[in-house]
Amino acid sequence: MASAEQPLPYAPRTSSISAFVEAPPSDSYRRSSSSVPTSKFAADMSQPPPRPARSPLPHGFNPADMDRLSDPNVKDKIVSTGTNPSSQHSSLSVSLPKVRHDPSLRRARKPRSQYPRSSTESHVEYILVASFDIDRGPIMEHQYPVAITGDEHMLAELMLPDQAHVRNQDWTVFFLHKDSSQEEDDAERQAKESRRVRRRRRRDRAKGIIHESDDEDDGGEEDLDDDDDDWDDDVSTDEEPEGGEGPPLVYVLNLVNTKQDKTVKRGAVVKAMAICTRHPFLHIYKPLLLLALEEYFKSPVPETLSMLFNAVNEMDLSLMPKLSLLERHLLQASDNKDLFVEKFERMIQARISEETAEDVADQPFDASRSPPKRPGIFRSGTKSYIETHTGAYAVPRDTHEFESKVMYKGIPIPIKVPVAVMPETVGDFSLIKLIQNFSDSHAKSPQTFALHPHLTTNGPTTHPIIVLANALLTQKRVIFLGHNMPSGEVAEAVLAACALVSGGLLRGFTRHAFPYTDLTKIDDLLNVPGFIAGVTNPTFEHHPEWWDLLCDIPSGKMKISSKIESAPITEGLVYFQQQNPAYANFINGASAGSGSAAAAGQQTGDLTGDAAFMADILRCIANRSGERVVRAKWREWVLKFTRIAAAFEETVFGASALYIGSDGDGDGGGGGGDGNLGQAAMGHGYVWADEATKAKELAGNVTRIEGWRNTRSYYSFIQDVAQSYTVRPLKGLDLAHMHDRLRTQKLTPQQSKEIFEALYNYVWSYDEICLLLSVAPESHAGLFYIALGLFHKDRDVRVKTAELLDRIAEHEAGQHWWRSLSRFEKLAYVRIKKEVEQEGRGGREGGVVSPVDSKRVSSGRRVI
Repeated sequence: MASAEQPLPYAPRTSSISAFVEAPPSDSYRRSSSSVPTSKFAADMSQPPPRPARSPLPHGFNPADMDRLSDPNVKDKIVSTGTNPSSQHSSLSVSLPKVRHDPSLRRARKPRSQYPRSSTESHVEYILVASFDIDRGPIMEHQYPVAITGDEHMLAELMLPDQAHVRNQDWTVFFLHKDSSQEEDDAERQAKESRRVRRRRRRDRAKGIIHESDDEDDGGEEDLDDDDDDWDDDVSTDEEPEGGEGPPLVYVLNLVNTKQDKTVKRGAVVKAMAICTRHPFLHIYKPLLLLALEEYFKSPVPETLSMLFNAVNEMDLSLMPKLSLLERHLLQASDNKDLFVEKFERMIQARISEETAEDVADQPFDASRSPPKRPGIFRSGTKSYIETHTGAYAVPRDTHEFESKVMYKGIPIPIKVPVAVMPETVGDFSLIKLIQNFSDSHAKSPQTFALHPHLTTNGPTTHPIIVLANALLTQKRVIFLGHNMPSGEVAEAVLAACALVSGGLLRGFTRHAFPYTDLTKIDDLLNVPGFIAGVTNPTFEHHPEWWDLLCDIPSGKMKISSKIESAPITEGLVYFQQQNPAYANFINGASAGSGSAAAAGQQTGDLTGDAAFMADILRCIANRSGERVVRAKWREWVLKFTRIAAAFEETVFGASALYIGSDGDGDGGGGGGDGNLGQAAMGHGYVWADEATKAKELAGNVTRIEGWRNTRSYYSFIQDVAQSYTVRPLKGLDLAHMHDRLRTQKLTPQQSKEIFEALYNYVWSYDEICLLLSVAPESHAGLFYIALGLFHKDRDVRVKTAELLDRIAEHEAGQHWWRSLSRFEKLAYVRIKKEVEQEGRGGREGGVVSPVDSKRVSSGRRVI
């Protein structure tokens, strides 16, 4: 049994061909156990991890170990984490043989930190303190370290909300638009461009293309290699869409406290302290604000703010890995607490190697001295970590959150930072709370809305949450009113609404959101088109000209303004009605007030599927599925809406800016295929069971789509689609389309064969597998529909599907999808692999090559 001082066996993933490690389980740290052993090889932890191997075989690979790979009697052991959420079918033990070798399938990559220690960016940029003066009103007492803005009165009013003096404590959130300096922007832009140039030259050099400027550079090949180590963790991590609306907002978390004091006027002292940061996870600072404001009441001096400022900015997040956009989507949509745990391990291993190298360099050489003991690695919260936590590194218990701490006045304050933060997700809020608040009231007394084409897409009985989502999608003015409620609860509802309609895909909501505002800023508010605001003053309710949709939080009711602008008749709507005259009444049924059109709309039922979707959401909430499941379902709803909108534009106008790609060249769009891509795999876009179903759903969504097509989020999404396409792993294949066809349509054997072969031929690399997993989330049966290829009537398809599953099981995230496969599919996989092995053995004994082995030799990787 390994002691706590012994290093954890570390296995860099440099290739799909590797030897199994005979590693005894360790009490200090256990990696996730599985019924599927993962191929690994051990690196000598007394030395720093080796650089990625340039040869096809991994570094340190012994050809003699090939016998162990092919020997079914050899038992391999892997280190286990102990917190593995095992599958219900985990009793089935399947040993995965090696996948077909491809040098680029698995390459060791130096992990990259989201917040490296060398970064000059501060976690918190400003700390503000305001107080209420009985004679002067709200005043700003301190802005540390410098003034954030000259309009101190405006800040003080935001920090001291209405009726704050009647509560002992209240929280508010608001956003500030503050531009970063031109020098910072220029320096960051130049650094990014320099890294892109070096990456491009390194790829050209790998292809044998030599640039004239290569010989003139001082760094030469060595400089390129250094760049490879520091930044080459897939281009997508560095060039993913960042939005084009301007610099990041400054997010402000504000705490207001009221202390009763009979020696002052009005018998109370009201003070507020705020933390200003550009990180959207500002809720992590709540415990620190509580302590700091209490300290400020005792000693209201700038030194108190300085102590808080220094403490929060010394928080170490350098061991939190930076995930690509695809990896963040996978992590957010999964409940698996071990997903991407390997990235945390590699971050820690790299840190240990750096510290060990520094210790050795600082000490004189002494051959008689034993090498220094390496720090242990533990799983946070385990008994071993608690007993020996001093100086030890810990892997988080849940990879969705990075565990750190802030030392404030000598007290370690635990902090949990979300690892995967998606756009428009700010602070700590609950979609479940927002949905329940308006759904419960609607269930008790169903609300009837005044019809509006953009909002009531299911008629007058449209669910209030769908009305809210439609209002935000079509850029209406939305106000959340919380009379006699803490302003913190109102702000939370605004933040939840922004995340609800964004789904991590759409942008343009938080930048125009006002989580808390008051009556004094109504003129500024009305100058913002399509705002989302939170207020506590009931005066807003009596001015319907100020808003389009009012959401009354205490009553759980929504009201569409009587002064709302009517929806214009658009070209898209007219063209769709002309092309589909049979469904014209269905469209009018959602917006007409009375008559035969409204009756026709009632008879058509739930054209949009929104009623069934909300029933599913409420069922998940009743079953206590959790916040992450609800957010994932709303992301799928938003994604479905964007795909239906793209299909609508293609149907009506012949093309759509929401989709980029070519599926007519037969080679996957990259020009590197063999031209054999079948028609079944060449389509793109959302998939319906038949044309009638497609026409009905488009008819139900047409008014909502036309309302969205002239908004900020629509144009931002077009920009994001264009940026994402440049770094998309597979540019010419729509994996979501192919997976949906397997899931929803009844395909012929030839059609399904074309899809399975396309997946086999083109899904190879790390990012390509991530893309495949993102269209087959665990919440939607995972790999079930892909694994159906194991039962195809064509034997060649069955074998290729098994090999595709091999690649997925070798993937950091795919191994978790593999475990969720049913026992029935795993047994089919085992049967196919045994058949292939027996045929290969029989062919070699007879001196001939089997057809399967011949295909393995002749078929190379096809590049998209």
